[in-house]
Amino acid sequence: MTGQPMVIAVHGWMDVGASFQFMADSLLAQGFEGEIVALDWRGFGLSDTSGSDAYWFPDYLGDLDALIDQLSPDAPVDLLGHSMGGNIAMSYAGVRPQRVRRLINLEGFGLPDNPPEAAPQRLAQWLDELKEPAQLKPYASLADVAARLQKNNPRLPDDKAAWLAPHWASKRPEGYALRADPVHKRVNPVLYRAAEVDACWRAITAPTLWVEGADTQVLRWWGGRYRREDFDARLAQVTQLQRRVLPDAGHMLHHDQPALLAAEVSGFLR
Repeated sequence: MTGQPMVIAVHGWMDVGASFQFMADSLLAQGFEGEIVALDWRGFGLSDTSGSDAYWFPDYLGDLDALIDQLSPDAPVDLLGHSMGGNIAMSYAGVRPQRVRRLINLEGFGLPDNPPEAAPQRLAQWLDELKEPAQLKPYASLADVAARLQKNNPRLPDDKAAWLAPHWASKRPEGYALRADPVHKRVNPVLYRAAEVDACWRAITAPTLWVEGADTQVLRWWGGRYRREDFDARLAQVTQLQRRVLPDAGHMLHHDQPALLAAEVSGFLR
């Protein structure tokens, strides 16, 4: 140990902790001497499933809190999150500001606000989905898994896709299945309330680095329900904020530009 705070890295939805390997390799190659720990959220990667009918964001906060208590009980950590993990990391840093020294959000835009009027339809959809077993598509081979990764991210080169495939999926009787609980595919019955998220983001005290890919298309998923100006207003509530944009990178910027990202991360953490 070098005295550098531990870096806790938390992945996005339908991803795994191993996704950070390329960034971690670049950090080490650039002389970073801190310890980096990447978790698998419950129901993803090598973690157990919850066994429930849905996954709740407060449970992710509980998992992260328990992990930090185990790994760094007496010192704050540097917390880095991508996508869903970035959203969770931001909320955690507002709820437990004393536990986070530096905060890095990689494309954790969060979600659009859901008004209370959306509750009946959302709950009805969830009840309907409960009537059918949750399933994920199997793949015939790891090569097919790698091809799927590259379909999701055309920038991902063959060697990285081949390395990620066995971390992203495992052999089952029906073929290769993603290391993810199929329940994640069900609609969440709990509405995402922007006012509650905003309150957590305003409570963040750690210096915060926001990093996005220059070619990100994430907000287009939501159409007009979540505009860029809505997100910018949310992010502007963070008091000690730095912003960076990585060239030639999309949403999976830790795959697209691991060396450039590592340089930004190591500089910020130092």
